[in-house]
Amino acid sequence: MRRLTVVQLLPAMQSGGVERSTLEIAQALVDAGHRAIVVSAGGRLVPRLHALGAEHIDLAVGRKSLATLRHVRPLRALLRRERADIVHVRSRLPAWIGVLALRGMDAAVRPRLVSTVHGLNSPSRYSAVMTRGERVVCVSDTVREYVLRHYPATDPGKLRVVPRGIDPAAFPPAPWPDRDARAWAAAQHPALGGDGPLLLLPGRGTRLKGHADALALLARLRAEGIDARLWLPGAREAGREAYIAELEADAATRGIADAIAFTAPTDAIARAYAACDLVLQLSRKPEAFGRTVVEALSCARPVLGWAHGGVGELLRELQPVGAVAPFDPDALHAGARALLAQASSAAGTMPAVSPSLLSNYTLRAMQRATLAVYAELTD
Repeated sequence: MRRLTVVQLLPAMQSGGVERSTLEIAQALVDAGHRAIVVSAGGRLVPRLHALGAEHIDLAVGRKSLATLRHVRPLRALLRRERADIVHVRSRLPAWIGVLALRGMDAAVRPRLVSTVHGLNSPSRYSAVMTRGERVVCVSDTVREYVLRHYPATDPGKLRVVPRGIDPAAFPPAPWPDRDARAWAAAQHPALGGDGPLLLLPGRGTRLKGHADALALLARLRAEGIDARLWLPGAREAGREAYIAELEADAATRGIADAIAFTAPTDAIARAYAACDLVLQLSRKPEAFGRTVVEALSCARPVLGWAHGGVGELLRELQPVGAVAPFDPDALHAGARALLAQASSAAGTMPAVSPSLLSNYTLRAMQRATLAVYAELTD
């Protein structure tokens, strides 16, 4: 492939899955000898972008205001000046700005348009802009089916499923049990001590993550005499104090307050996986992908989750026993008992997940597939 200039558009480089994917594709472009430019309102991840050898241009193309339309002309001028080959849009408002900017360009110099549907946004004319790309990247089969169901005019031939990927080196298989990791977890919070099974539900402090379902499961396990503990890293964050107070009151009512740790996000999530015996993914709203599933299985830890959205898709492929009927507390309890028993009887070994299956969800595979999409439009 000839040397390309690829411009990615998104609201900001602050934090989150979209930003992470932007960095990962910028890295792949630079490593392959291409030029990577990111246009956004900036943020704390810009230094990381520069460290990769990519460029950043400040333009608030994602600010939710009619005034954002004033950025159409500057963006069009930027694309002409930098001789962009590809414009890759990753969010709805930046996509509208990008589409309008391209509309005013001569076909001879107009970049090709790629969009990525990262989430299951509410269907609308506004959201439909994400289907306007000449190639539309879907982060899972769940997303592809969602696009075709809600936007039936979309040509299926331009959709490309490119699952999100992880770096296996960052999530190495851990022995079971990993006593050093469990001791480290206990040092994070006294509720995480003891020899009983540790359940882990990583996620932001929002009702959609299913924290209440995890509390109900823990209460049921402990009522059966199992000294289970529950760690919720990421639940405790600024602005979520009322929600945490609600969960703490629920835990106290259930008599499990001393067996739960609500903590801030951890940068050592792979070590948290290693410390636990079972990872929970209980999002009440279907997710587009479900990176937690792949990360945990890569660390050799079983996952239990609601069988809907991208999480259900991954579990059905990689570890079917962990996929349970959404919002069925009896099925969740039975699944937890089965997976904990399986882990206990298989000490020192990994869950039965084929390395060849996990290889489909590596960072390298995602980067290669995305660059192949660019090549389709430029070769």
